Amino acid sequence: MSWSERFGSRQAAAGDAGGSGGAARVGGRTGGSGLASAVNGVRPLRSRMLDYDHSLLWVVVALLGLGVVMVYSASIAMPDSPKYASYRDYAFLVRQIIFVVMGSVIGIVSFRIPIATWDKYAPKLFLISLVALVIVLIPHVGKGVNGARRWIPLGITNMQPSEIMKLAVTIYAANYTVRKQEYMHSFAKGFLPMAVAVGLVGALLLLEPDMGAFMVIAAIAMGVLFLGGVNGKLFGGLVATAVGTFSLLVWASPWRRERIFAYLDPWDDRYAQGKAYQLTHSLIAFGRGEWFGVGLGGSVEKLNYLPEAHTDFILAVIGEELGFVGVLVVILMFYWIVRRSFEIGRQALALDRTFAGLVAKGIGIWFGAQTFINMGVNLGLLPTKGLTLPLVSYGGSGIVLNCVAVAVLMRVDYENRVLMRGGKV
Repeated sequence: MSWSERFGSRQAAAGDAGGSGGAARVGGRTGGSGLASAVNGVRPLRSRMLDYDHSLLWVVVALLGLGVVMVYSASIAMPDSPKYASYRDYAFLVRQIIFVVMGSVIGIVSFRIPIATWDKYAPKLFLISLVALVIVLIPHVGKGVNGARRWIPLGITNMQPSEIMKLAVTIYAANYTVRKQEYMHSFAKGFLPMAVAVGLVGALLLLEPDMGAFMVIAAIAMGVLFLGGVNGKLFGGLVATAVGTFSLLVWASPWRRERIFAYLDPWDDRYAQGKAYQLTHSLIAFGRGEWFGVGLGGSVEKLNYLPEAHTDFILAVIGEELGFVGVLVVILMFYWIVRRSFEIGRQALALDRTFAGLVAKGIGIWFGAQTFINMGVNLGLLPTKGLTLPLVSYGGSGIVLNCVAVAVLMRVDYENRVLMRGGKV
């Protein structure tokens, strides 16, 4: 029996218990000890439907908490290196806590914004994000780190426009699909405008360069279009074009090509101390962790052997310290987020809320794609890409935008529940 059917049966039971004499309803709830009891002599049943998804919220809180602990563990030895010599051993812990608090506050504010408002301002949000991607490329404005220009300095922290674009493209793709629903089978009116928009985003991201973010954004846009009913042949052409474009980029770029070769054979002497250095140490970390890990704080690879241990390769530290069991728990938690995203989206579509349903499923694609790529890179299943593990890795923009995305998802779920109670949103 589906969730909506179980809810309907509870409502029917509540209606039967209330009787035809008229159950008093106060503030949308059935009065348990008021007029209904006096009239019918029966205590009416209450609907047990909650206002929001507790399981989803607690999984997100658990991942954020795990991230705080593991960022501290992975970064505690970083001040021993010359690059971070001026940092204290708890510097990244304090910053991560600040980011989590900031993300939680902004997420609470975002939850209060109706989905209709996100729909209304979707094109403007996309344009603002596009402008931010242009600004980050301006010399002396965008901040470069390790050869990549991806951040805009804001004093106490840095903003990463590509993270904002992930949210913007999720909302915009859903908005576009709804607006152009009658043209989804047309190449010129349905497919081409969205393809141009995503292509422009991709060009700006590749100039940073940030191919990992582009892959996630392309997956979101393609996924939402597919779920929105784009013509099968056009979608097949889009996939073929995307694969061809990525192949061309790899072939035309010697350093990308070398990274692919290093990924195929990371233990080769030509790559083990070069392009495959991160991957080999990541695999060593997983190997040391075995089933139950070496214990929290006991990682050796984080002692300045594994680069970016607190960001892109935090899963390797989790694998070393908490073992296969710890990694499996993390995978299951992300599986639950993706599953609930699609279930919430399906419920919204059943209520004729197409935009809300596509947004929910788009967020599921976002978290699923980024998690898959990050874990694939850490485990040596995919070539090395600079992509964080959502909700867990260190980073301000990533944590904040992940929290906003979860808030929007929970808002879709909240409005679904209000409508199923017979209310209005």
